[in-house]
Amino acid sequence: MRIGIIGTGRIGSFHAAALGRHPEAGSLLLADADPARAAKVAARLGATAAPGVDEVFNWGVDALVVASSTASHPELVIRAVRAGLPVFCEKPVAPDLAGTLAVLREVAAAGGVLQLGFMRRFDAGYRTARELVRSGALGRLHTVRTMTADPAPPPAGYLETSGGLYRDCLVHDFDMVRWVTGQEVTEAYAMGSDAGPPQFRAAGDVDTAACVLRLDGGALAACSGTRCNGAGYDVRMELAGELDQVSSGLDDRTPIASTEPHGPPPARRPWTGFLERFGPAYEAELAAFVRLVRGEGSNPCDGGQGLAALRVAEACEISRREHRPVPLAEVPGL
Repeated sequence: MRIGIIGTGRIGSFHAAALGRHPEAGSLLLADADPARAAKVAARLGATAAPGVDEVFNWGVDALVVASSTASHPELVIRAVRAGLPVFCEKPVAPDLAGTLAVLREVAAAGGVLQLGFMRRFDAGYRTARELVRSGALGRLHTVRTMTADPAPPPAGYLETSGGLYRDCLVHDFDMVRWVTGQEVTEAYAMGSDAGPPQFRAAGDVDTAACVLRLDGGALAACSGTRCNGAGYDVRMELAGELDQVSSGLDDRTPIASTEPHGPPPARRPWTGFLERFGPAYEAELAAFVRLVRGEGSNPCDGGQGLAALRVAEACEISRREHRPVPLAEVPGL
């Protein structure tokens, strides 16, 4: 098997290293908008560097991993499925909802295989939480709470093309709400604050956000996020039912301190970022992609799953902007 990887920045080079360690992944062909960067990563991993994207397609690969800039995702995904290549794409599929719908229609028309990069589906804690909810161990689920807090804001240039805090960051929480609970979001009410660093106001974005989601099984989900959590990288999910409650993401590296006299001590090595926190999950999702390409497994996160989470993010953006609850029925789908 030969896998092409387009994009060798932070996440692309991480994916390349993970696939390079996989015993069934075979050889790798890397390309990047900066050919020198691709060549450097390829040399480190013993892979082959291509001078450009065209060569990745022309030299022949069995599957494609898209880890380049968001603006390039639609063209690359469509080109891949039209060429009959299974494709793994880091979220998002496209910069906006209309573009996402257009890409997914192309994937369906080509009968293509698209796996999206929602890595939390492969995290051990979230998977255990899902099993407990589905088994009935918590009883009737009534409350879900999620938190995603980045330790520092991204560069101003990134904010301009990120799609905003709901679409870029909390979309992972929305995917987890659906995937863990098995319930669909029917309504969203959201607020945001841009009281932090000025680059958020300049980009029309917020640095801190919160929303309440109504689920079709009767549960309520409260999701919050921020780009300004100096204590470290904090990603958690709490699930409360009539019989019990559990938390994912709570361990000795969670960057939160108790004020109780007999509470747990502060984390000595708090999580610093998403690659460190979810490293094993990233490897597991790529292993699932290899199985998918080999015909040995089903698609763990297809385009429709990504669209469902994005529609929740869109509802939150509308709610924040218009100061009202937004039924998901207002947000276009396929």
